[in-house]
Formats: sequence, structure tokens, C-alpha cells
Amino acid sequence: MPQPTRGMVHIDRALTNISVAYIQQAENFVAHQVFPPVPVQKQSDRYFVYLKEDWFRDEAIERAPATESAGGMYEIDNTPNYFCRKYGFHKNITEEDRANADEPLRPDIDATQFVTQKLLLRKEIVWANTYFTPGGALGARTSPWGAAGIAGTMSGMVAGPGANQFLAWNQIGSFPIQDVTDAKLAITSQTGYRPNILVLGPRVYEALRNHDDILGRIVFTQRGLVTPDILAQLMDVERVVVAWAVRNTAPKGAAETTNFIIGDHALLVYAAPSPGIYQPSAGYTFAWAGLMGASSMGSRIVRLPMPHLGMGTERIEGELAFDMQMVADDLGVFFADAFRV
Repeated sequence: MPQPTRGMVHIDRALTNISVAYIQQAENFVAHQVFPPVPVQKQSDRYFVYLKEDWFRDEAIERAPATESAGGMYEIDNTPNYFCRKYGFHKNITEEDRANADEPLRPDIDATQFVTQKLLLRKEIVWANTYFTPGGALGARTSPWGAAGIAGTMSGMVAGPGANQFLAWNQIGSFPIQDVTDAKLAITSQTGYRPNILVLGPRVYEALRNHDDILGRIVFTQRGLVTPDILAQLMDVERVVVAWAVRNTAPKGAAETTNFIIGDHALLVYAAPSPGIYQPSAGYTFAWAGLMGASSMGSRIVRLPMPHLGMGTERIEGELAFDMQMVADDLGVFFADAFRV
């Protein structure tokens, strides 16, 4: 055997210019992209809702000379309230972790990334459970999308759609642009606000990208390439948001079970560009910014000494404190099972 051998001249060690970690990008998550955050100083409070019907009623009449003008009143609902729940996660870092870590491992930065991902996942799951389900599960305020005469939840079918149903958008002969147009007109006719955001599950997005009706409208102008921006133009909304985030639902030690957080649905809503007085929005995220060190999103990450776990041990702990509210359910239409096989 030729000498020296490979084992004599090279000892394997960790590469310093590469590592592999499945860190999901922030744009994969939709919870911070759709409904604006409302920074609040208290964990719970109430907010006022002017009753829509009073503002849309035609009550001004012609006024004769020397007579009083017509008058009226509006009512306010002061019962809506929020309660910001705190969600937290931590990762401990020991003195041994730092002393033994080879490049490019960075225990403190790695722990911060790990904690941040866990909080993003929790926020996305709460968003999906609040807004992206056929029933709009809201605890004590259970209400479907689309009150006041709007068919707020449309059910996708593989054939023969009837009332409050539509042909799923991956089915031949479906008309997604017309379905969205009809929903947009229904919302606008009842509220005066045109929906501006369409949220899509990934499989729904891919079905639309390959839909004959959509490809036929852009083939001569966009080289047949369908993007969220192109879809937004076709659907006449400001933004199309695709929820790419995934989660593993299996417990530690069990076989991995990973899939998209957002289901095979679509949601058309009007979301206020920013919160404010007189600003309706299908939803708001109340973020508890009043906590010490919390951001306007209600988040904070702190480093805590944990000497009782060993000299030099520290904890990277993150918290999110928020409440997601469907504040105007007549400003949204939910397309359940927009992709269906």
C-alpha cells in the first residue's frame, strides 16, 4: 500500500463555510402579511364598533325654508374585546456548548434562530385556526365569514356545485376568476369596501398557475409565467399571498409528519393597510406592546442566567403576546377546498 495513506495526511473535521438547517424564511409565513398589528398597552381591553347599517341608511331629505333639517343617530357596540395570550419557548445554552462548539456552530445565534422559528410557527398556526377554517373558530365569538347576507363560506366541489358552492379550481371547467369576482362584488355591495388581499394555500396557488383560464389571459403578455403579482392583477386585488410555511405534527422521537400549515383553501378579504380610527378590517392582530422590552408586534427575546443548571448556563427565551380577532366578518369570503381531488 502506498505511503502515506489518506488517513495519515487528512483528519476529517467540520467545515466552516457550510451547515444545514431547515430555517423557514419569514416570507413563508402569512400571519404578519395579511392583517395589520394593533400595538396595545394592556393585555385585554375593549374597542368600539360603529353599527354599519346606521351609516348606510339614506335619511337626508329636502329641507323647506324655515324648517328643521332631518336628523338621526348612530349606535355603537362597545362589547367587542381582545385578550392577548402569551406564548413562549426557550433553549438553554451551557458552558460546555460554547467551549466545545466547532465552527460554524454558534450556540447563541443558533438558539435565537431556533426560538424565533418556534414562535413564528405558533403564530402561523393560530392565524390558520382563526381565519383559515370554514367555521372561523373564534372561541366565544364563533362566527362564519361573511355576515349580513354574504355567503361567507363557499365549498369547493368536484362536480355539480349548488348554492354556496363552486367547482374546485383544480377541476376542468372551473372559473376561479369569476368566483373571486362574484365574491368581491358580494362583499363590496354590502360594505362599500373592495377586497384587497387573496390568501392561497400552496396547492391552490399551483392549481391556479396551471389553470387554462388564467394561462389563456396572459399567454400573449407574460410569456405564460404566472406569479403572485400576475394573479393579483388578474383577480383585481392588491396582493396575492401564498402560505408556504410547514410544520411537523409528530412528537419528538416519532417519525416526522410534515405538511403545509395552511390547508387547500383560499380567503378573500379586505384588510386595512394600517390600523386606525374609523378603519374597518376583516381582521386585526392585537399585539401586547406594553410588556417590558416588547416590540410593536408583541415579541421579545431575552437572555437569562441559569446558574442552578450549571455555571455559565444561559437561557435564550422568546415570547409572543397577541390576540387575533375577526373584527368584520362581512369583509371576507372563504373558499373551502379550493383544491380538491
